[in-house]
Amino acid sequence: MSDLIAAGAFIEVGHYQCSKYNQGAPGDTFLSRKNETDGRVITVLSDGLGSGIKAGVLSTLTATMALKFIASDIPIKRAADIIMSTLPVCKERGISYATFTLVDIEPNSSVRIMEYDNPGYVLIRENTVVEPIKQCTPIERKNKKTAPAKEATLYYSDYKARPGDRLVFFSDGVTQSGMGSRAFPLGWGPCLVQDFILDNISRNPSISARDLARTVVTQARQQDSFRAKDDITCGVIYFRNPRDLLIMTGPPVNQDRDSEMARLFSMFPGKKVLCGGTTANILSRELGRKLKLDLKNIDPEIPPMSVMEGADLVTEGIITLGRVSEILERGARSGGSAGIEQEREHGARKLCELLLDSDRIQIVVGTKINEAHQDPNMPVELEIRRNVVKKIQKLLAEQYLKEVNISYL
Repeated sequence: MSDLIAAGAFIEVGHYQCSKYNQGAPGDTFLSRKNETDGRVITVLSDGLGSGIKAGVLSTLTATMALKFIASDIPIKRAADIIMSTLPVCKERGISYATFTLVDIEPNSSVRIMEYDNPGYVLIRENTVVEPIKQCTPIERKNKKTAPAKEATLYYSDYKARPGDRLVFFSDGVTQSGMGSRAFPLGWGPCLVQDFILDNISRNPSISARDLARTVVTQARQQDSFRAKDDITCGVIYFRNPRDLLIMTGPPVNQDRDSEMARLFSMFPGKKVLCGGTTANILSRELGRKLKLDLKNIDPEIPPMSVMEGADLVTEGIITLGRVSEILERGARSGGSAGIEQEREHGARKLCELLLDSDRIQIVVGTKINEAHQDPNMPVELEIRRNVVKKIQKLLAEQYLKEVNISYL
């Protein structure tokens, strides 16, 4: 375990959210980015007062400010002070229009957290909730244009993350879910939320950040009788060993390199995906493994999958990759909740699930032009498959914080 700390544990960030019932736009905002200059991972969850578009605008403003301040090396306490002084205050309640939880993680696994008015985060280590030591910092508001506000208190904490740690944080839509019901007259509450998280981790120790966040939000929504009384958002940061994925798509430019493709496939230590009938047939021939069409989940839009020993997934090529790009883009726009879940059980959905559950993704692209897709006289750089793969790489790197490398055969 100590070797992993020395090498740097992989930081998986996942979240899930749903809007208040009958509201078309979420009032919570979750943003995360990896700072290219120093490798820090910065994550913000902001909860706008109320719900709907107005709450969403204020939470987006808060989260965007926080993300940019920290990325610009403004100290985390100073950034929080600026945000608190900038936010308007509700005249009736005397509180800010948006709350936030700000997490700043260094490449050496040092974690700094600043919280304002969100439920306290949960740190899980070795199947136990670790109670953090928090410093209370009162904030004097400089915004005098609104009614006098109640005293604002920020909570600051820092610690050194260890491999296996999970940091879970959420909006009050989670802790207040079920309020008024017979089972939870005062709401789900922090203690029961912690117990629920621990129970899920004990039953599935390798549960991903994305799946754990979805499980928490789904349970909270269920306790509101599937009609969420508030926006519900959960974020999870998981420190663990990286998960590797190999995707091979398209035949090599020369048939002489088919054996090289087979060698790369055989030696790869992680999960493996083949995209394209020609690609799968090459591997089947070179490795002497049978390729069988899977007709269990026939979809009217996405071609069926196949099965081959040693491959975790075998799909059709360009149509499937195009749909993968659409799903990832939709998920990035909607906060992840309207990406995969809207899709039927087809190859593109399964490939998206593998992509989101992986951390380091290697894509091997064959550069032989498929004459069925475009004029073979056009330059190789314009080949459809290559352009789609580059778009997927950009989405995964910028929106989902994945490490993606592309190589060509």
